Amino acid sequence: MAHKADFISFASAAAMAARLADMIEAQLARAIAERGAASFAVSGGSTPAGLYKALSARTLDWSRVTAVLVDERWVAPGEEGSNETFIRETLMQNQAAGLNLVGLWSDTPTPAQGLATAAARLEGMSRPFDAVVLGMGPDGHTASWFPYADGLDGALHSEKSLCAVIAQQSNVTGKHVRRMTLTLDAVKSARFLALMIAGEEKRNAYFKALEDGPVEAMPVRAILKARPDLWTVWAP
Repeated sequence: MAHKADFISFASAAAMAARLADMIEAQLARAIAERGAASFAVSGGSTPAGLYKALSARTLDWSRVTAVLVDERWVAPGEEGSNETFIRETLMQNQAAGLNLVGLWSDTPTPAQGLATAAARLEGMSRPFDAVVLGMGPDGHTASWFPYADGLDGALHSEKSLCAVIAQQSNVTGKHVRRMTLTLDAVKSARFLALMIAGEEKRNAYFKALEDGPVEAMPVRAILKARPDLWTVWAP
């Protein structure tokens, strides 16, 4: 299990975003220099917005960077809740307008029916991912690995990269319970892995997740166990 020494606190969300932007920029630049391209898995949510805006101002050869969504609500780009739209509006601006983005959504009734299409899009990305940014909810979910969700077992144990999930509706999920998500197997091998959290409620949830307990109850435990070296960052 991870331990408290891995938890890095910042005085402000802006300071957290700037420091993490430095780390990710260096990681992506190194990948481009060594392998000619970089791969980046990005999460939605309010916490990483400042990070993406900071990264968008960095001078990288963004045309050599391919980003994929860590997870997606099953809504079309442009609709409320779309992580793809969020990334286009935050990260794919300024210097980073030329970033290559791999979306997960396709025009199928359910995420399960869209898995083959999304997997084909993902196939061309270099692996392991050079950088992955995860968030965490107060319920202990990360990616779309929601507590006791239909499909959670596949998300945590499948050797495939993508999984369809139907979450139990809550204040955290909102109305969009049908999701597609990267699996634990896809993200745990990342060269650089960060978990971004903000606020006291999520801070308390993080430390609860470090305690013994079922992974199904707080699925973030899966990545904390698999990658105790991940960079957990927090701001008020």
